Amino acid sequence: MPMLELTASDGHRLAAYRAEPANPPQGALVVVQEIFGVNRHIRAVTDGFANDGYLAIAPAMFDRIERGVELEYTPAGVQAGRALKGKATLAGALADVAAAIAAVAHAGKVGIVGYCWGGYITWMAAAQLAGLACAIPYYGGGILDNADVALRCPIQGHFGERDAGIPADQVRELAARHPEAEIHLYAADHGFMCDERGSYDAPAAKLARERTLAFLRRHIG
Repeated sequence: MPMLELTASDGHRLAAYRAEPANPPQGALVVVQEIFGVNRHIRAVTDGFANDGYLAIAPAMFDRIERGVELEYTPAGVQAGRALKGKATLAGALADVAAAIAAVAHAGKVGIVGYCWGGYITWMAAAQLAGLACAIPYYGGGILDNADVALRCPIQGHFGERDAGIPADQVRELAARHPEAEIHLYAADHGFMCDERGSYDAPAAKLARERTLAFLRRHIG
């Protein structure tokens, strides 16, 4: 497994999964995990972006609390993931993302994509971190509580209309508040991109991925 160690600005050392494209990279992408850690699914997502031509890296965002977290998509996994998320801090998470950006910046422009909790971290990174060419948050719960932030890079957001935790009407308000952002709603539930979840929605996932790749080509290469 191509794991490496990163060092954040506060001295914290964290693991990261890195996937390299077959040819010279068109740019780089930081992949921010759900509450389930850098598990099999997130590694597959990271590999997928490498196959699309990007140097991709997924930092282990829970290493500050517990190392080597890999949870399953079960009620017990959800409970454990929520407990870990509850102990995580935004400052720590952004420091870890910044370390990941620095680790791949040699490949060219750097984007960020995140799912679930990682979607929220991606949104906040777009507001607070330098060095990002674009940001793509997927159904990040905390985004609605931080709708007023000033975004520093182009954003493409993906949400499910049936996501009870992120009401669609509030997503539409978010889009109206940020006309500079590209916000998409799908006839799907939370977690629709993850093919290991019961909420996986193949048509929505396919369309969202096509839009994501087009957005990356536009802003990274």
